[in-house]
Amino acid sequence: MERAVWSACHRRKFWLVAFAGFIFWSGLILLFNSDAMAAKKEILRIASSAPVEDGVIPSTDSEDDDAVPEVVIRSVDLDLGRGDTVTKEPEKEARNAPVKRTRPAAKGKKSKAKARGSSKKRSAAASKAKKPDAETGNSYVEKSKSPSKVKEQEAGARSGSGQSVESVPKVKEPEMEIIRPDPIACAGRYIYMPRLPRRFNEDLIRNCRSLSPWTDMCAVLSNAGLGPRIENPENILPQEGWFATDQFSLEVIFHNRMKQYDCLTENSSLASAVFVPYYAGIDVAQYLWFNSSARVRDAGMRDLTRWLRMKPEWKVMRGKDHFMVAGRIGWDFRREYESDTDWGTNLLLLPESRNMMILVLESTLIYDGNDYAIPYPTYFHPTSDLEVEEWQNRTRRLRREFLFSFAGGTRPDRPNSIRGQLIDQCKSSPKQRCKLLECGKNGSKCYRPVDLMQLFQNSVFCLQPQGDSYTRRSSFDSILGGCIPVFFHSGSFYEQYKWHLPEDHERYSVLIPEDDVRKGKVNVEEVLSKIPTKRVWEMREEVIRMIPSVVYADPRARGMVFDDAFNITIKGVMGRIGRIRNKEREEAEVGR
Repeated sequence: MERAVWSACHRRKFWLVAFAGFIFWSGLILLFNSDAMAAKKEILRIASSAPVEDGVIPSTDSEDDDAVPEVVIRSVDLDLGRGDTVTKEPEKEARNAPVKRTRPAAKGKKSKAKARGSSKKRSAAASKAKKPDAETGNSYVEKSKSPSKVKEQEAGARSGSGQSVESVPKVKEPEMEIIRPDPIACAGRYIYMPRLPRRFNEDLIRNCRSLSPWTDMCAVLSNAGLGPRIENPENILPQEGWFATDQFSLEVIFHNRMKQYDCLTENSSLASAVFVPYYAGIDVAQYLWFNSSARVRDAGMRDLTRWLRMKPEWKVMRGKDHFMVAGRIGWDFRREYESDTDWGTNLLLLPESRNMMILVLESTLIYDGNDYAIPYPTYFHPTSDLEVEEWQNRTRRLRREFLFSFAGGTRPDRPNSIRGQLIDQCKSSPKQRCKLLECGKNGSKCYRPVDLMQLFQNSVFCLQPQGDSYTRRSSFDSILGGCIPVFFHSGSFYEQYKWHLPEDHERYSVLIPEDDVRKGKVNVEEVLSKIPTKRVWEMREEVIRMIPSVVYADPRARGMVFDDAFNITIKGVMGRIGRIRNKEREEAEVGR
């Protein structure tokens, strides 16, 4: 009996001690958690008030097509030819991870150590973007940097994964601003620009070293695609607005202009058109001269059309409201057969791209084709209306020394070319009648913008025969110099750039039948000499008036009133898409 009472007493003591222990440890846990939560809240409060560190921006994952990256305005990225925006997107494996923010470093040794660490990280990231020398194309580091920083950057570049980013010497860029569309002014003018996977544009710029075996494309694609600024020691050109622009850089220029389009929308349901920022010409350029197969050349374009076909915007009009810029001539994208020996790609013949508008430097002029010619980029990219007016006035005042001129070389591999005969006529003309800037083995001056523009400024007429194709970039450069172009085939200009030219071609140019020159029936000097002086002045004034419509303004320009080649192109595109939409609407109403 006593033993049973004793056992019951001990059981009661055991449970009392256990209950007391439970209360004690529960209190400690609650106290610890409350302190931890308070500390966490303080950290988040400090971090939220601190600026995010402007370090390395993660690049867009090219395989994650459905991700919506954040758009960050950074004008410094124009040096890479990427325009004013950078797509900022988390990596796949860290997509659901919380965003980390850096807080201001506190005073003391630890904060200084952290600051040094972050500085090294930024230097290592910056070293991935080595700058090529403007003349040799070799990478170099700015002379103003200390040796220690140079070593630090080189070490960072070696430690980085993937191909390094190539860029050119930085120039001071104007600040970019965010364009907010005006709903009233943009009615019927909205354009939607999808964010393509970076392999279709950004990666092509990053791999600029592999784009051409002859040209430093890293320099060519700098300054938002405008190229390096022109050094002008002879004062032949103004100091502002002139760049050594490559004729095949239009895709980058147009893309950067589109980023600043005043009616750009992120709501595709509002858009009247869809611009596809694919660098088709740059894509194919990396394969054209390296004996690549047709399948390899077509890979990027097939992937793009497959990507577009899966998007809801495509289903609205089956791509008939889509347009893109392919910055080469149309024949580079119209390979008829699947033979590896045939030139170019089959972009224009893909089922999806047949519905799209493809803007090229020269149309194939196929009857039912979907390629439309827009002007070659010139050397002049103004940032204000005043720059344009000053250049036009300067061009009017020039005293022109030569009656006509020609810049170019023979085409011995083209038996029907008349270039050899034009060069012979120029050489045989009296002194001060014709100026020849012959391109050949010793024709390096043909590729110097200052020498070309000086030739056009000193000439009344500029001969523009066919080259490797119907058109020439030189035709637009001569207009820029106020020189009246002389064409020998209607396909060289009149049938090409219908949105940008006056309908009456005799107002600004001369046409001499190519066949008459080939058969020796005509002498160019005699034809041009017979044109009355008053008529020459009227034609030159019309050429000078055309200058704004054939130049692409600097993508960073603001507040310009005149319509440049970009604005005229957009109006032409929107007009054609509008007609297609109206036609489909009428057909649908008739079918009801």
